[in-house]
Amino acid sequence: MNFIAWMIVACEIAFWVVILGGLITRYVFKKEKAGLILLALTPVIDVILMFLASYDLYNGATATTAHGIAAVYIGISIAFGKNMIEWADHRFQYYIMRQGPKPMKKYGYAYAKHYAKGWIRHVVAYVIGAGILAISIYIINDYQRTESFIQLIKLWAVVVGIDALITISYFIWPKPVKQQN
Repeated sequence: MNFIAWMIVACEIAFWVVILGGLITRYVFKKEKAGLILLALTPVIDVILMFLASYDLYNGATATTAHGIAAVYIGISIAFGKNMIEWADHRFQYYIMRQGPKPMKKYGYAYAKHYAKGWIRHVVAYVIGAGILAISIYIINDYQRTESFIQLIKLWAVVVGIDALITISYFIWPKPVKQQN
């Protein structure tokens, strides 16, 4: 695995460590401002990852899928970051702190609408990530060095399309309510 791939792994771990640290600081130690500061650091991790990938490419590296994943990671973090933090926050409050309402599962059209909002976020993530990749392709201006970026944009477009079909399917065949025993 190359340096950028390891940095992606390190940044993903750092992302969840910062979130967990923020939640622990906020709820266990009752330091709400300090917890909020830690949670607000999550975009800094994205900036560090993008800087490392850009620096590597600037120094002449051939773009790899790992370099491209850095752009995907940023798009996903921007589009889904707040929701991931809220998701973790609700579950931490309920399962760890034993406070607040139990996170509710959605079924039927409520689930379909929730999934559709997630698909819209996925499209936003794609636009951001593919935009970063397209700008990188333009700046580098060397097809051989950026071919993996082009392939990644195409693959991600297919994934967004499949996600659209799954989204539509939940409106046609709503997720049934599971029977409690």
